[in-house]
Amino acid sequence: MQTKTYAGIPEEFSKLEQSKIVLIPVPYGGTSTWQKGAENGPEAFLHASENMECYDIETGTEVYQQGVYLADAVTENESPESMVDAVHKATKKYIKKNKFVTIFGGEHSISIGTIRAFNEMFPSLTVLHIDAHADLRKSYNGSKYNHACAVYEASQTTNLIQVGIRSMDVMEKTVMDEDKTYFAHEMAVDDTWIDSAIDQMTDNVFITFDLDALDPSIMPSTGTPEPGGLFWYETLDFLKQVFAEKNVVGFDIVELCPNKNDKSSDFLAAKLYYKMLSYKFAGDEIEDEYDNSYEGSKYSGNNSKFEEDDEY
Repeated sequence: MQTKTYAGIPEEFSKLEQSKIVLIPVPYGGTSTWQKGAENGPEAFLHASENMECYDIETGTEVYQQGVYLADAVTENESPESMVDAVHKATKKYIKKNKFVTIFGGEHSISIGTIRAFNEMFPSLTVLHIDAHADLRKSYNGSKYNHACAVYEASQTTNLIQVGIRSMDVMEKTVMDEDKTYFAHEMAVDDTWIDSAIDQMTDNVFITFDLDALDPSIMPSTGTPEPGGLFWYETLDFLKQVFAEKNVVGFDIVELCPNKNDKSSDFLAAKLYYKMLSYKFAGDEIEDEYDNSYEGSKYSGNNSKFEEDDEY
């Protein structure tokens, strides 16, 4: 894993104390069941980010100036259980520092740990799950920490809303809340799905974004590509509205499976991550000095459950 600053930004914007944003890479692919290589996703994403323009035309901002701290990668891979535990601890550690915590995988099983941490730290959490697959199996291949189980726990403990779903096992219907599930074939002919999904969200929202939610014509480099996915601008329209209307407390992006002969997917992932940051902080003045105090923070801490002296 690279140890440079995120996107090659100047070191003055990459130090933990001054950064509003933390990025945790998780190069894990231990439960992938078809195309292998998701463990290489974070490195490919970081490399693509270094070759990205850091001015966002749409928002007119350079969000990296809010500060982006590239944390040490979570490399625990002895077992899926130990990986999830390590991700959970790392995520919670930085939430407690009142940072806007983001995670880049790796396969989707890492999200069991990220969601668990955010759910412990923020009340009445909505998990917005953007994905081609339902990922609602209670266990798969003998483990409840498989990528096919990524949001089962969230379905039991949070307000789970699923968007872009177009592949699932029949048994997942027994777990799925179909009133809060937006199937791709229905979204294609329904202009109201964005407003409907947002209306079902609580104030605090964590986004878990599996890149195979996107159509393989624009995102071929995933472990399990599915036809009929989301396209770039409709995805951005949705995300922009979520960030504008809700308190997005953090997000993860997973399942980039890089192809050495086609870097377009790597670059899309890099742009998507930066876009999401740009939407989150578009209203913040870069000149404002970052207030490290917990009380009154407008980023993530204002609705958090924790007290600063809590142990994690």
